[in-house]
Amino acid sequence: MSSGSRNYYGEFNQKIDYVFKVVLIGDSAVGKSQLLARFSRNEFSVDSKATIGVEFQTRTLAIDSKTIKAQIWDTAGQERYRAVTSAYYRGAVGAMLVYDITKRQSFDHMARWLEELRGHADRNIVIMLVGNKSDLGSLRAVPTEDAKEFAQRESLFFMETSALESTNVESAFQTVLTEIHRIVSKKSLAANNDDPQSAGNSSLLKGTNIVVPGQDPPSANKASCCASS
Repeated sequence: MSSGSRNYYGEFNQKIDYVFKVVLIGDSAVGKSQLLARFSRNEFSVDSKATIGVEFQTRTLAIDSKTIKAQIWDTAGQERYRAVTSAYYRGAVGAMLVYDITKRQSFDHMARWLEELRGHADRNIVIMLVGNKSDLGSLRAVPTEDAKEFAQRESLFFMETSALESTNVESAFQTVLTEIHRIVSKKSLAANNDDPQSAGNSSLLKGTNIVVPGQDPPSANKASCCASS
């Protein structure tokens, strides 16, 4: 009998310490789905079609000796799909604001996307600004310094990526997930220090979604209910 299933990254089914939901946000055609495919399956499709509604992929990885299951959600950037907003952001502990370095308008829209994110997400959510398609440097319309200034002003992480060449994709997701884990660990430690009897009860968080207070945890069912047919 098989000892367990294994995915592309050679990961067998195993005990999960944390499940972190991360959302991808940005205009249509900036490469959100390609970033998701590269990170979750190490794939890139030249003929990728626009996302319809909402979908998500998962990948399990080790961070600080803990087994983290990253649940990465992707949505269409078109206005007609904005009705999925509340369900899309619910329970998210990380977000990646994605723009195309060759399309200035996609960067100019980052302020609007960030405002929407902060209006729906937990105030402690970890946010990274991502300038995608760095392989098209000769067509660059967004100077790196402009993005760095915006990220610094808004207290965001920042990285330029190429889903095509797999440049910085792993690093971008790893940075967000590591920071989420750092925040969660700090909260867990603070809770234990406040209540000595709770020492050793950090397992209350283990194997579950890190849920924003007053909100329901994300689930595969929610993904299907939000997707456009």
